[in-house]
Amino acid sequence: MNRNVYIFLLIGLFLASCSQKVRIVLLPDTQTYAEKYPEIMDTQLNWIAHNAKHINFVLQQGDLTQNNNDKEWQTVKNAFSKIDNKVPYILAVGNHDMGSGPGKFADVRNSSIFNHYFPFNEFAKQSHFGGTFEPEKLDNSYYLLNTGKVKWIIITLEFGPRNEVLAWANEILAKYPDRLAIVNTHAYMYSDNTRIGEGDSWRPQAYGVGKDVGEKAVNDGEQIWEKLIRKHANVRFVFSGHILNSGVGTLVSTNDAGLPTYQMLANYQEGVKGSIKGGNGFLRILDLNFKKKTLSIKTFSPYINEFKLEKEQNFDFENVNFGLTKQE
Repeated sequence: MNRNVYIFLLIGLFLASCSQKVRIVLLPDTQTYAEKYPEIMDTQLNWIAHNAKHINFVLQQGDLTQNNNDKEWQTVKNAFSKIDNKVPYILAVGNHDMGSGPGKFADVRNSSIFNHYFPFNEFAKQSHFGGTFEPEKLDNSYYLLNTGKVKWIIITLEFGPRNEVLAWANEILAKYPDRLAIVNTHAYMYSDNTRIGEGDSWRPQAYGVGKDVGEKAVNDGEQIWEKLIRKHANVRFVFSGHILNSGVGTLVSTNDAGLPTYQMLANYQEGVKGSIKGGNGFLRILDLNFKKKTLSIKTFSPYINEFKLEKEQNFDFENVNFGLTKQE
């Protein structure tokens, strides 16, 4: 192992073992691995399993599969089974994970295959499971996790969440104002460090589900911000994937309570500029230090055992307000 990589991982293990420090791993858009390179996804999940005692939870940002077929879903299921009962993980449904059939990307809002391979009953029996928007469907669900003294609520939202879903999410977040919140969804940030909005490529409104109206109408990133995120003082992070181009974007916005919301896009799939083998196994490691009020983001591949060192892939925030009020 590269000496610098080894030292970083040792430091990370120490940090994550302290009660005032939290480690989150992000696994964006695994679709190319599911389709072409299952061994890369296996390497990612094996690495997480090996380091499970030092990782608080794992968040996946959707597009688990490329073609929404049984072969790819079985590949994904086999990979994630490596961390079952070892570290909590939460999945998102992307546009490639729903549709009227294999290869039909979000032409209709049908996620039956996803819910077959990741059934409600398996997640509902976990102690940190909160609930779902629709009975026995994980597309929109929330989880109540504790890391030391920090209480979390994590909401995962479908691709282009419907108006009725955002209304539900507002109710859930309002019910747990004492918990630090993360919103995990597939399509939110764009590659120009803004939220997805009018004129952007791959906007949810451009897909078949985008034709729905009323309570079923979809929402892009800017609409999710206006209708949900900005209203809640406790939402400190929003994570998403989906967008190609550079595949990265970062934005810090001030919500209605005057508190910061850290919003990040990370995507390494086939089609992203410079992508090799659908991302070469890169994932994101977030280290939160509540005592020092810092947030460190590293992009690491267990597959090739390398870090991305570009500033948009390797960066830190200082003076992070992890509290629920401006005074904390």
